[in-house]
Amino acid sequence: MELFQSFHGTIIKIDDFWVSTSGPTGCNKIMSVQIQDGSIVNFVVTPFTYFVDHVMMAVGDRVTGFYDANAPTPLIFPPQLQAIVMARDTPNQNVKVDYFNRQLISSDGSLKLNIAPRTQIVLENGQAFTGSLENRNLIVIYGATTKSIPAQTTPYRIVVMC
Repeated sequence: MELFQSFHGTIIKIDDFWVSTSGPTGCNKIMSVQIQDGSIVNFVVTPFTYFVDHVMMAVGDRVTGFYDANAPTPLIFPPQLQAIVMARDTPNQNVKVDYFNRQLISSDGSLKLNIAPRTQIVLENGQAFTGSLENRNLIVIYGATTKSIPAQTTPYRIVVMC
């Protein structure tokens, strides 16, 4: 099972990332993200990385990169992580990538989803999802939450990660 973690900061550099010398170039990128204390993480971005709202990222953008903490990682500095989801900071919009159980509570117990008729539920390719949201990895885009434990929200959109 994937264990999603995130790193939040400012993009300081975007370069092409060479996967192999014999394959096509330009399809993979490396985004260097820096937090205020100067720490840097390099996110490897592939054609399979999901970009929330399909935005074009640029140097200077404040972003959050989500990755699988259980995935093997090369022991180099700065850390180089495979980006699963990238989200640019947007006012009044939060993003959580996590496994949600039968009660639609995140694996860390911090967020409970309340689904409304207006909640858009789609697949990563933008097509409607008609199955159950229970026991799935989800990308949740939401606004305000309650101050309860766990916090509750009615998401704007849920992207089901198949």
